[in-house]
Amino acid sequence: MSEAIATIALAGNPNAGKTTLFNALTGSRQHVGNYPGITVEKKEGFVDMPSGAVRVIDLPGTYSMTAYSQEELVARDFLVKERPQGIINVIDATSLERNLYLTVQFLELGIPVTLALNMVDALESKGIRIDSDRLADLMRLPVVRTVARSGLGVREALQAALTHPRKSWEPLFISYGPDLDPVLGEMTKLISCAGFLADTYPPRWLALKFLENDLVVRQLFEADYELHRRMRDMADEVARHCEKTLKTQPEFLIADYRYGYISSILRQGVLTVMPDLQGRADLSDKIDAVLTHQVAGPAIMLAILYGLFSVTFTLGEIPMGWVETAFAWLAELAGKMPPGLTRSLIIDGIIAGVGGVLGFVPLILIMFLGITFLEDSGYMARMAYMLDRVFRIFGLHGSSVVPFIISGGIPGGCAVPGVMAARTLRSPKEKLATLLTAPFMACGAKVPVFILLAAAFFPEHGARVMFLITLAGWAAALVAAKMMRSTIIRGPSTPFVMELPPYRMPTAMGLVLHTWERGWQYIRKAGTVILAIAVLIWAMMTFPGLPHEMAAPYEAEMAGIQEQLQAETGEAARGELEASLAALELRLKEEALTHSLAGRLGQAIEPVTAWAGFDWRTNIALLGGIAAKEVIVSTLATAHALSDAENTDFAARIASAPGWNTSVAVSLMIFVLLYSPCFVTVVAIAREASWGWAAFSVVFNTAFAFALATATYQLGMSMGW
Repeated sequence: MSEAIATIALAGNPNAGKTTLFNALTGSRQHVGNYPGITVEKKEGFVDMPSGAVRVIDLPGTYSMTAYSQEELVARDFLVKERPQGIINVIDATSLERNLYLTVQFLELGIPVTLALNMVDALESKGIRIDSDRLADLMRLPVVRTVARSGLGVREALQAALTHPRKSWEPLFISYGPDLDPVLGEMTKLISCAGFLADTYPPRWLALKFLENDLVVRQLFEADYELHRRMRDMADEVARHCEKTLKTQPEFLIADYRYGYISSILRQGVLTVMPDLQGRADLSDKIDAVLTHQVAGPAIMLAILYGLFSVTFTLGEIPMGWVETAFAWLAELAGKMPPGLTRSLIIDGIIAGVGGVLGFVPLILIMFLGITFLEDSGYMARMAYMLDRVFRIFGLHGSSVVPFIISGGIPGGCAVPGVMAARTLRSPKEKLATLLTAPFMACGAKVPVFILLAAAFFPEHGARVMFLITLAGWAAALVAAKMMRSTIIRGPSTPFVMELPPYRMPTAMGLVLHTWERGWQYIRKAGTVILAIAVLIWAMMTFPGLPHEMAAPYEAEMAGIQEQLQAETGEAARGELEASLAALELRLKEEALTHSLAGRLGQAIEPVTAWAGFDWRTNIALLGGIAAKEVIVSTLATAHALSDAENTDFAARIASAPGWNTSVAVSLMIFVLLYSPCFVTVVAIAREASWGWAAFSVVFNTAFAFALATATYQLGMSMGW
């Protein structure tokens, strides 16, 4: 690809449609990664324009340019350090005043801004018309009307950003009144004379951020002791003055003047009410009256979740059968190879391991599609709003709902971005309780285990099992959070404030792209990490081989049966001999497996895990699951493939395996749901908190899970399950 002629950043508030606009611009030509050294997601793509290829960066959604969260700091640092040719500020037209608050901060930083007035159709459906030309004149920047979900105005917004008449960075000047303007002037002059960060930030912007008590900016000034002292003295003096005369602080006064500036613009003919539509009720409010009702809302939410699982299992059954048939054909094809380690590796390691995971891809994709629809339609935010009332009882914050949902509160998520999402919580203790309990959710890596066991032991109730295991994850997380918030993480709760975005119909492209992004991550992991672990576990189950003196009796008896087979002509007699030979081969494999490295390790801890109903084969799978939960299914498949001579369905093989019953299945589902986070999640917890808390999550989660699994198994056995 040729070098990009320009870099344009997309910025805006969360839920303004920024990512939808990004997808509409870049389509499949986008890359998702992380900012260097930071766990915040970075998205970039390329768009072919008449003048050449344009690099587009989708910045994290932010409400402010003050670094309250890591996302806001990342967005600000990118704009300041990378200095793109311009930004497209995606605005939710239905909340124009609030969205323009961020715009004003961009303009004060000096960056060339193009406004993308998104969702103008939703605004006008309420009977309000916006004069985009008037807004452009008053704010002196390009304004383009867009509907990102349909692609309307998307490329026009990019073209406007590329041809913005103001190419140099020219900061906007706003008066902040007689109390702040004098000290702002003094601070600006002081910074300019010192030449402090002159090539990076506008001096007045630095003064504003210092008055707003931006901790990152204040730390920058610590490099110049004398300048920092004088700035701090002036800021403290004006803060005392504002408190004494106005009963407020400078940062609140600055916010008031910014909103005043925005209001003065909007009152100059930008917004008009259409008389013929003035009495039209807001459809979102009507829907919310039902969906967020104190009684009806939670009932509808549970019905939606149950419906999602029902649709997933109903639609996914047929394509899942196709995938299983394909892997069975591959195993049959590989079975024609000469006996030996190579054939065992391919059939028992690669095909059984990876196939055991990829067999669930159709169900995973359907579930991801449903989750994406709930997110893009705006309903996910309503779930957070309703659950806030419950979360407060358990010492959590309403904003904890989002990390829980991302982690798999609706099955199919991932605990890594869920843990990262906890950084949006302002209270350190609520954040810590959230990121320690988010891994209790039913992430996409655990879902195949639940699907497998449901198919084996509850074949007619798959949706019900998934529904109950999801509720169990939420319940366990809340109970564990209450335990921690009442003991080791004591502290007051903070208020919950969250904007409910308007309902909107998701676009087909958005649904496909978001579903495929999640599905591809799952498939790619199966072809890389899971494949490597599956081969490693196969090797641990194969080596060291059975000692010759132990294998010799089996081999001699098998050789004798084969000789009898060659001489025998009767069909019935040959059948008996073949059955005897198969039984001997099975016993030999079983003996070899028990003497392998993995077998010995699994047997070493079996006296303890037997309390929860887990045999040594299951122990091997659970130990591998600490690295990645996806390998639990593949390891179980490998273990039972090595010890089963019949070519039967994996779920049926588990259901008929010795030592398995309904109590074991339920106990295992609970343990897998709750025990130690996978290695990548542990690293994420360490980055967000500390390695001490990461180690605590491994020990506490495993102990908590084992206690519940043991109680479940013992209760189930006493009831005759």
